[in-house]
Amino acid sequence: MNQSFFTGAVAAHQELRRLNVYGNNIANLNTYGFKAEKARFAQLMYDGVKNAEEEMLPVGVGACLWTTDTDFTQGPVAETGRKQDYFIEGDGFFGLVDLQTNEVSLTRNGAFTVAELMRPTGEVDENGQAVEERILYLSDGDGRFVLSNTGGMIEVDDFDAAYPIGIFDYINYNGMTQLNDTRFTPVDKNGGLRMGSGVLRQGMLEMSNADFSEEITKVIETQRAYGMALKLVQTSDEIETTINSLRG
Repeated sequence: MNQSFFTGAVAAHQELRRLNVYGNNIANLNTYGFKAEKARFAQLMYDGVKNAEEEMLPVGVGACLWTTDTDFTQGPVAETGRKQDYFIEGDGFFGLVDLQTNEVSLTRNGAFTVAELMRPTGEVDENGQAVEERILYLSDGDGRFVLSNTGGMIEVDDFDAAYPIGIFDYINYNGMTQLNDTRFTPVDKNGGLRMGSGVLRQGMLEMSNADFSEEITKVIETQRAYGMALKLVQTSDEIETTINSLRG
């Protein structure tokens, strides 16, 4: 089979993966705190390696989607006036803790709400059962709780108050693990945790930093590249068909 056939097939598959990246960015244009992803391509090796029998094996054809980098630049700001909405002006993240898994994650989505937990008071009733009290905490609305500037959960007793929300940061964001559209966890190369230098703004939210005009341009570009790759596959197939007919 002509090598161009495999080059075109690989290219078509990788362009589909690239299309998924920009399609996801467009789908999250209205997601608070969303950070757009950028597709990075790399050329595959056009060389051979020796196997156990000292035979040369071909490695790679064409190019591949090597990685997707997250763009952590600050998005536009929307003023909501809601007391549980927060925006970080500058660098840093909000910290969230999941009490079920003890997982701590970072986000720029400051659309918070209030959730309740039952906490033991240390007393027992006449039946010997532990007495619990209802405590309100600041939450992300999905079962996780917002961390304060001292690393603890934030109790809510005044719905109009400014809460002591922590701003956490790392030296660099390269390679952060993306848990969902707005939450991240650090990796070793991000360095140690430190307090962020950003300024907390109440009654505001950070919008998605994905730009529709840029994303739709990338989608069109990817569709054209995908069509060209399929044309290469088709042309290679036609060449093989012609060769086979001549042999007959």
